[in-house]
This record gives sequence, C-alpha cells and structure tokens, in this order.
Amino acid sequence: MQCFIYKSLKKDELYLYLDKRDDFSSVPEALLQSFGRLAFVMELELSPKRKLAREDAGKVIAGIRNKGFFVQMPPTLIPPPLAASNRHLH
Repeated sequence: MQCFIYKSLKKDELYLYLDKRDDFSSVPEALLQSFGRLAFVMELELSPKRKLAREDAGKVIAGIRNKGFFVQMPPTLIPPPLAASNRHLH
C-alpha cells in the first residue's frame, strides 16, 4: 500500500498517514485542526512486514483501510517508579 506521511508543525512527533497525497477528506475536521499546520514528510510503500520506527505497519495499513487515515501519536514518556527514585535518598 502506498502511503503519504505528514507531520504536525504544532505538536512534535505527531504524524498523519494517508493513502492519497494531499487528500485530507477522510480526516475529521476537529482532528485535522488539532494537528495545526501539516508538512509533507515522505511517500512510503507499506507492507505488513515493513519495519517502521515506532509503529506496527499492519496497524497503520488497517487504520488507513478502515478510516482512510492513521495517526501516529508522540511517544509517551513513562516516569520511573517512585520507589526506584527514592532509593538514592537513603
């Protein structure tokens, strides 16, 4: 599947995958507005076996087929458990 990747200029590491270049018609208006301005990043041939940096290609393909788009959210930073950070205080 051919896909086109855009990044949000408003939020770091927020990406939108589409199956048609510059065709945002399948993306809900509220979601599109939350991205702010978008910048085209790249065109990519996706297959379920393709390795992506932070997403499972199969999930991206399924999202595009089901909704017409896929959103890659920024990574979630998980703070270390409190107990681990308190060990150094004693």
